[in-house]
Amino acid sequence: MKPATKATIVTTAVVILLAAIVATIALVNRPEPRTAPATDGTLPGTRANSHVLDNAGPNAPTLVEFLDFECEACGAFYPVVEQLREDYAGEINFVVRYFPLPGHYNSMNAAIAAEAAAQQGELEAMHSRLFETQAEWGELRESRAALFRSYAEDIGLDMDAYDAAVADPATKERVEQDFDDGQYLNVTGTPTFFLDGKKLELQQLSDLTGALDRATGRSPQQ
Repeated sequence: MKPATKATIVTTAVVILLAAIVATIALVNRPEPRTAPATDGTLPGTRANSHVLDNAGPNAPTLVEFLDFECEACGAFYPVVEQLREDYAGEINFVVRYFPLPGHYNSMNAAIAAEAAAQQGELEAMHSRLFETQAEWGELRESRAALFRSYAEDIGLDMDAYDAAVADPATKERVEQDFDDGQYLNVTGTPTFFLDGKKLELQQLSDLTGALDRATGRSPQQ
């Protein structure tokens, strides 16, 4: 691993603070899940339809992130996660799962946009666009679905297929499936990470990198 920079340390401190706030919000608004989680995925902590952004194979450690595209902590953690994906490229599987928090007005709209993009094989492009532009639309109390549609156009999606997916109740149900699983797995805020099916309790970035180092057999000094 590359040594942590001052910017990384500051970012991590901000993430931890925001995550604590978001966790409290999630607990207050936490509805009861409707269905029991499935365990039919080939990777730990996943379903068969879970979105794998990095696939290092079934024998590699699997990092799962439950996220909310409107969550400021997830937005702050996004560049950290992208750096980790680069640092551990080819060594870990990385899976994203939706957990739109009820207190965020556009979190479900964003997740539906991401899932509609995923149906065309472009989840990662939408995932990046939503986090990179979060400051432009997050925390607004009006629908930003039209803005998300413009992202789909920019990405080059088939817009008829995108519109059909957004309008299809099954797309929202797919998002809610992840949310329900997260609740059963005791996800109370975002981002929440699982490594090989075990929930990670993070107080600092080294808790995450240390767990990944142990899982991959790396020396912590790498």
